[in-house]
Amino acid sequence: KHGLGDGASYLVGWLYWYFWVGVLAYEAVIGGETMHGWFSAVPTWAWSLLLLAVFVGSNAVSTRSFGEIEFWLAGIKVIAVIVFLVAGTLFALGLWPDSDFSVQNLWDHGGFAPNGVGQALTGVAIVIFAYFGTEIAVMAAAESEDPGTSVRRATNTVVWRILLFFVGSVALIVMIVPWDELPEPTDVSSAPFTYVFELFGLPGAANVMQLIIFTAVLSVLNSGLYSASRMLAAMGDQGFAPKAVTVRNKRGVPLVALVASTVGGVAATIVNFAFPDTGIFDFIMNSSGLVALFVYVIIALTHWNMRRNMTPAEVSALEMKAPLYPWVNFLLIAGVIAVFIVMVVQESSRTQVWTSLIATGVVVVLWPLVKRNLAKRRAEKDGAL
Repeated sequence: KHGLGDGASYLVGWLYWYFWVGVLAYEAVIGGETMHGWFSAVPTWAWSLLLLAVFVGSNAVSTRSFGEIEFWLAGIKVIAVIVFLVAGTLFALGLWPDSDFSVQNLWDHGGFAPNGVGQALTGVAIVIFAYFGTEIAVMAAAESEDPGTSVRRATNTVVWRILLFFVGSVALIVMIVPWDELPEPTDVSSAPFTYVFELFGLPGAANVMQLIIFTAVLSVLNSGLYSASRMLAAMGDQGFAPKAVTVRNKRGVPLVALVASTVGGVAATIVNFAFPDTGIFDFIMNSSGLVALFVYVIIALTHWNMRRNMTPAEVSALEMKAPLYPWVNFLLIAGVIAVFIVMVVQESSRTQVWTSLIATGVVVVLWPLVKRNLAKRRAEKDGAL
């Protein structure tokens, strides 16, 4: 709130929480469908609710239990990606059995950007939401014994991890298989990673990838519940949400906020299975996407405003300084505007734009009511002092 005021704090907090509620609902549905495919005797909706219940229980124990579970779930993903990177590099260089040097696929078959830069931007608009959530590492680090060191380490490692694991994997895929020869990804068995793993000679590649994807779903459920509950509790602490969500157990876990965040996911899950034709679930999924970009814009503006109001002494005392300030802030905002324009122009993503604007509009409309309650709460606090 010290950056752009109470209104911005209220807006970004509720949009962030709303985003994770939508993600939790989506991942619960995907996880339930996966479990139903393996154990069909139990209906999909029951598996979805059971998965949510399991991770509510694990998150309710302590922050440590969240971290330990996330460590093992993320470890499976990391091992899979490392194996892919090592095997893929050898394959692209022609050092893998029955492989040929194929790095030139990056610029052959029509050039590096055969369909133009515009198509690349369209691709960014589709996948950028998958990168939302990297800030969870920083949120968890803030609850560690040495927050300053932990936050700094978590922040500094995010960028190179994205470059190595995500960008590196995609680069290897298009080196190994020409972009115009990749199969249409209709399910796990035809996904690019599965297709390339089959080229490596991995037996049962589709089953292996399905298991890896399932662990990724569980990881998102685990981290999403943690992130949503912490944000809701923090808003309660600041007066932007009811006081009830600030209730914490002896280990500091915000139990009411945790359950409240789950209620949204449970409701969306039930609506998806009970009323599939109402479009309510689709609205939640579509509207939670673009709000992530709105959150990043507010964060960039907040950081810029806080830094420009600092004295030179305050700036020099910062433990972490954003590189290329303030240009990196403006670059982020310009990037979001570019993605927004692409999504408006593209008919396939236009629905996400309008539903996200509606969801954001609802939050904005409720601000005057929250503002009055906030003023009353602060007045009562000042009177008590």
